[in-house]
Amino acid sequence: MQPDFPAPASGYTSIPEFVQAFPAPPGSGGTYKAMTPLWGAIPPTTGNLYFDTVNKAIGSKVEFQISDGNTYGDKLAAVLASPKDIADWVCIPSWNVPPRFGTAVDQLFTDLTPYLAGDKVKEYPNLANIPTDAWRFCVWNNKLVGLPMPDSGVPNPLFYRDDIFAELGITDLPTTPDELIELAKQLTDPGKGVYGAEDLWTQAANMYETPSKWKLDGDKLVHRVETEEYRGALEWIRKLFEAGVVHPDAVAGNNGDAKTRFESGRTLIANDGIGGWSEALQRNLGSNPGYSQRPMPVFGVNGTDVKIYKGNAASIMSYLKKTDDEAKIKELLKIADFLASPFGTTEYQLINFGVENEHYTIDGDGLPVSTELAATELQPTYIFLVDPPVANTKVQFPGYVEASSTWINETAKHFVDPVFYGLNIAEPSEYASLATPFTDLEKDIARGRKSLSDLDAAVETWRKSGGEELRTFYQKILDEQ
Repeated sequence: MQPDFPAPASGYTSIPEFVQAFPAPPGSGGTYKAMTPLWGAIPPTTGNLYFDTVNKAIGSKVEFQISDGNTYGDKLAAVLASPKDIADWVCIPSWNVPPRFGTAVDQLFTDLTPYLAGDKVKEYPNLANIPTDAWRFCVWNNKLVGLPMPDSGVPNPLFYRDDIFAELGITDLPTTPDELIELAKQLTDPGKGVYGAEDLWTQAANMYETPSKWKLDGDKLVHRVETEEYRGALEWIRKLFEAGVVHPDAVAGNNGDAKTRFESGRTLIANDGIGGWSEALQRNLGSNPGYSQRPMPVFGVNGTDVKIYKGNAASIMSYLKKTDDEAKIKELLKIADFLASPFGTTEYQLINFGVENEHYTIDGDGLPVSTELAATELQPTYIFLVDPPVANTKVQFPGYVEASSTWINETAKHFVDPVFYGLNIAEPSEYASLATPFTDLEKDIARGRKSLSDLDAAVETWRKSGGEELRTFYQKILDEQ
């Protein structure tokens, strides 16, 4: 089924009649253990109708070992240190990749290149349907080792409460960083407990085109903290805080309640992930039918002529335990092909919503409505092994698919690839904490506790403490490309 809005948004404005992608279960009856994270209540893994039904549809049994996502990195490190304890299928988010993984991956996990490279992937059509960019993040040492959970790669939008803007008669949106501060001043009314903005450090970095790690100046690698873009973002965020437009709780560092402040109208401009938009609508439309938020069109120091560094096309990957058993690998890949069934298939519906009339019912708009059993049994689990291309399907929110798809596709016109985009690079562990002091420094400069001269000193310390060696490490990788 073709989307109404093309990729990367892939937006669907209606729910289709679902088709069956697999006329028969693709599995061969094997049983496999899978280790995955979860940010939520861990469901029972035995006596669970959801797991049992999906496994029956697959024709193989996937037994989950689910761990708290907040501490998953620690659990993962312990398991990877003992190869005999590694599950058959292991999810490794990019932020949990352990030091020296690049040297260990060949010993721990199966090289999938012989099975999926070139035309061989056609044996697994749903895997072949996953965007090439997502696969790039699954390559280690020039070998395809991982299976991706695709992402759109869009940056965190700058949201504003367009419903409240309309009440205030505000129609002109900012197109420069200075105009954004002026708008935040206009919105701020401390007497009413209303402030123009949350902490907008993410927006500052985007507006000033700050690289996530490295940029090229000619043929020389320059680290993020050394760039004029980083300095400009820090100067701007300090001006924002000095203007008195940031909510006091955000100034105090309480960003955990930022969504609550924004959704209650105590702040009117905030950064959030693109997925936070539909989640906010879900939380608020029932009690406040007029609730609305929108992302501002992207802009920067040069107005709307801004470049946006593309985010990862996949940040969560999974890996198959190293084995010489070709039949086992092929069965696991057939399972993966099933799990990658795209939106519009009955398999996608089953994986995401469970069993109809048990885990969900269909409402008048053709949308699934979760039951109490779903709250107990159904949590996202299979998606951490492999997932189909991103599909924007929140048709239950009037106008959402069109608005979000349009913003994503317009923003994508500004995309540029960061240096080393799509390369998995495991830094030597001695450099792991080099950038840590800058997180606190960013907060201190924003709040006036430190100045840009402190940035100069911190950069010099970074260079002397291993930064130059880190640059040499990356330069070698760059030269080999």
